[in-house]
Amino acid sequence: MSALPDPGATRAVLIGTSRYDHLEPLPAVSNNLTALAAALAEPSSWGLPPEHCVTLFNPTTAEMAMTAVRAAAEQARDTVLVYFAGHGLVDPENDLYLAMPQSRQQQVETGLPYRWLRQALLTGRAERCVVLLDCCYSGRALGSMGGPADLADQASVEGTFLLAAAAETRPALAPPGEPFTAFTGELLDTLQMGIPHGPELLEFGALYRHMRISLAAKGRPAPQARDRNTGAQLALGRNPAYLPATGSAPPADKNRASERSWPSPSGIRTVRGFFKALSDVRVTSGLTHQMVSQRSGGRVSAGTVSRLLNRENLPKTWQTTAAYLSACGVPDTQVAEWQAVWMRLLAETTIEAAAQPTVPRPSQEDNPTLMERLAGRLSRRNGRS
Repeated sequence: MSALPDPGATRAVLIGTSRYDHLEPLPAVSNNLTALAAALAEPSSWGLPPEHCVTLFNPTTAEMAMTAVRAAAEQARDTVLVYFAGHGLVDPENDLYLAMPQSRQQQVETGLPYRWLRQALLTGRAERCVVLLDCCYSGRALGSMGGPADLADQASVEGTFLLAAAAETRPALAPPGEPFTAFTGELLDTLQMGIPHGPELLEFGALYRHMRISLAAKGRPAPQARDRNTGAQLALGRNPAYLPATGSAPPADKNRASERSWPSPSGIRTVRGFFKALSDVRVTSGLTHQMVSQRSGGRVSAGTVSRLLNRENLPKTWQTTAAYLSACGVPDTQVAEWQAVWMRLLAETTIEAAAQPTVPRPSQEDNPTLMERLAGRLSRRNGRS
């Protein structure tokens, strides 16, 4: 079953090298990182807060990149995503290493061996890993970015989805004059425009198939993909081009609503994820705030819907959230699942709040009034005169 990750329990590390001392520069890489970070922050995608998405432009050492990857893999409980754009090189033993600014051909010690990154992901706490590799093998006159034929095999990580720009027989491209590399540009276009006649959520499996066809149609190298377990079902965002098969039936029709792919509360781990999924429910319903209010029979106003979806703390009572979910058309059985998640998160946050050390309020003796402070100043001034 496709799903978007919980943004509160998800981390991303975006690494890009555009400047090189000994290899051809790839200026489009900087645009890749900026645009992808913005896309991951969109509510229609993962809705990642800035502190959950680390962007490294031209890291000078492999240690800088690995420190960020290890931290993300340790902090993430849902999904960790690692993206690299730049030159990809192959050492004498045919192992992949990612080029840093001072990297040289055939000198693995000057770059970041992929096996280091892979091991960090394997030993992390995240349940799912995503690896996006938009990397080159050699500096070519037109900004080409190549890779070994078995790139996906080298980069495979258990429990992940790997999407790699390198094809088996052709290099990938960084087309001159274009703002992005071919691979990342196609990925960003798909997130923005969607997949016509595609699924409601942009699962990585569907993304790969669409990008492979689209890039080949443009005469550009097709990507490779490798997945483990259910990695292909993880979604990168909602499909803007999605059209429900139910035609023009009202979104809240009882029979039609039960057929919708409602966001599942089962993957929610944090309060942030709870409200992100609540917002996704309204998007799935196709209803405006005002329409939700009307369908609730007056139980929630449009303003209440807006305030509910923009809260940072869990509501202490369940009635408003239940009315909102029912008005959107969520089946009663799933509303009960939502309530169970709400109760669990409420209990967890209550325990966390109780565990926080209390800071004693200063007594009156430790917190003199304004008049007492003024009197002290006058006394000191008189003592100096």
